[in-house]
Amino acid sequence: MTFNHTKDISGKSFLVTGGAGFIGSHIVEYLLKNGAGKVRVLDNLATGSKKNVDIFSAYAQYEFIDGDIRNADSCKNACKGIDHVTHQAALGSVPRSVLDPVTSNEVNVSGFVNMITAAKDANVNTFVYASSSSVYGDEPNLPKKEEKTGNLLSPYAVTKKANELYASVFSSLYGMKVAGLRYFNVFGPRQDPEGPYAAVIPLFVSGILKRAPVYINGDGEQTRDFTFVENAVQANIKAMLTGNEAAFGQVYNVAVGANFSVNFLYQAIGKLLDIDHKPIYREAREGDIRDSLADISKARQLLDYQPTQQFLDGLKLTVKYFTDLNQ
Repeated sequence: MTFNHTKDISGKSFLVTGGAGFIGSHIVEYLLKNGAGKVRVLDNLATGSKKNVDIFSAYAQYEFIDGDIRNADSCKNACKGIDHVTHQAALGSVPRSVLDPVTSNEVNVSGFVNMITAAKDANVNTFVYASSSSVYGDEPNLPKKEEKTGNLLSPYAVTKKANELYASVFSSLYGMKVAGLRYFNVFGPRQDPEGPYAAVIPLFVSGILKRAPVYINGDGEQTRDFTFVENAVQANIKAMLTGNEAAFGQVYNVAVGANFSVNFLYQAIGKLLDIDHKPIYREAREGDIRDSLADISKARQLLDYQPTQQFLDGLKLTVKYFTDLNQ
């Protein structure tokens, strides 16, 4: 990681829900490598993978709890003796939520309420949670600013907006130190290329490497603020550890502040792999937003968030990771 926090965390205990997942496991790794006193993971391994966290078993400070955030007792047990919570556990994917809104709601809303309630009852110092750029919905203006959202376009977006509403109430009603992070298309090593809801970058890399059919939804000119995972880790660490009281009770865009088309992304991956492999275009997906670009000035100002990895730098590291995996 090319950023560093300045606080001694050797006496602090952290809970990472969804810590066996893609973003969660990178947060766990950062905390352990930077001397956290205790790092506990709560994960039911529904979408996370044990192999993402087995690499941490050599650390005495590391603890894994196999549990589901839909179970209030699991949340309570996980919060015992914890100073800081970063809540990453969720069912991701807009298409998954379109097909099965009930399960997305159970995990992302009921599970969230269980978790933030357990954190409140355990008197944790700070509670940081993953929101999503999907809450901007059909708001047409670019770049996206936190205070201006539109009509939501998917059940997944509704669940993330519900998290923000609950967090705001818990902050004002109970005085909790809460911060939400609206992720913009986070990517990087350990992101799962398998399954029906795999993210676009590992899907592209894997498909091109295997010369398998690779699909682009719509015309490929839709744009995204692709954000390397190290930037998301930084936002979580800085939000959990900030001494700035004004930073709490807020939501923040977590991105780079630059956008690229899916076609550009595909071509960039092909160049990095030195493989010419044509994609197949198909219908646009239901619930997808057309263009995405974040204004990150609020996170810069209140959290001292400074993206350390630009899109193409992060893409090189990611492509190398998946290439090495496939050798």
